[in-house]
Amino acid sequence: MSNSIKIRVTGSVANVSCGFDCLGYSIADPTDILEITQNDSGEIKISMDGIGIENIPTIPEKNTAGKAVIALLSALNINTGFIIKIQKGIPPGSGIGSSASSAVGAVFGVNQLLGSPLNPDELLVHAMAGEAVASGGFHADNVAPILLGGMVLIRSYEPLDIIQIPIPVNLWSTVILPNYTVNTRDAREMLPNSVALKSAIDQAGNLAGFTLGFVNSDFALISRSMEDLFAEPVRQELIPGYKSVKKSALDIGAIGCGISGSGPAMFAFSKERETAENVGNEMKNAFMKAGLSSKVYISTINQNKPEILD
Repeated sequence: MSNSIKIRVTGSVANVSCGFDCLGYSIADPTDILEITQNDSGEIKISMDGIGIENIPTIPEKNTAGKAVIALLSALNINTGFIIKIQKGIPPGSGIGSSASSAVGAVFGVNQLLGSPLNPDELLVHAMAGEAVASGGFHADNVAPILLGGMVLIRSYEPLDIIQIPIPVNLWSTVILPNYTVNTRDAREMLPNSVALKSAIDQAGNLAGFTLGFVNSDFALISRSMEDLFAEPVRQELIPGYKSVKKSALDIGAIGCGISGSGPAMFAFSKERETAENVGNEMKNAFMKAGLSSKVYISTINQNKPEILD
């Protein structure tokens, strides 16, 4: 068995409007590339290259990939060493799963090198422990879709219960990433500790409607369910041009639009590729009017797991 592996890992959109901390889907681009080599040193060493690495610590305990691998090795009671080289293609602070991608890629690759002793649910727990280093919270709405592919619903955290939701045919995703950064931990700390009972009831109804809309390919139900009453009312203030960008997407034909994770990236759903492209162009123009350049990613929801390259 080889002592090294090279993996491509995608980003993700979390929360997906009405599913705070319990909905997420995988996107085809951008991606991280991880090269992992096993040795007998008993130490984990991390090196990084690529986008936005200046403020990412390489001390294993403070790095999402390193912390995830430490959790995995501790659970297996294994004392071995790994060199993890991370090529960041997903910008940190983007809201599209940068920290989660590194954590998932690390545990996925290490598990492969160890002969796959852990199943996906077990890997998820360790990836969550890794991402918590960056986000300050123990949640799976980024790591689960990156590891499993597709659209996922986290029904429960204790015990962990992950459900993959069927994806309607011809549903397209537009993700736009402005040239701006939002600190994930800061965005999480600004959330309220409690919400009104009516808001909780309405949010539960939206999440149920959204899920049923996906199961039945009911785009109208998906559309009217895509309202967030928890995070977006607070976090929209962090994103310059948020209201105009969202309006531009809906005006040109998007099914729904919202903040990806904690932002600043935003996402939209459309019924066909042409509309998704038009939505991306309009959102890009709206961000430009707000003084921000941006990059657009258009694809169907990515249903692939991490890809072994070598």
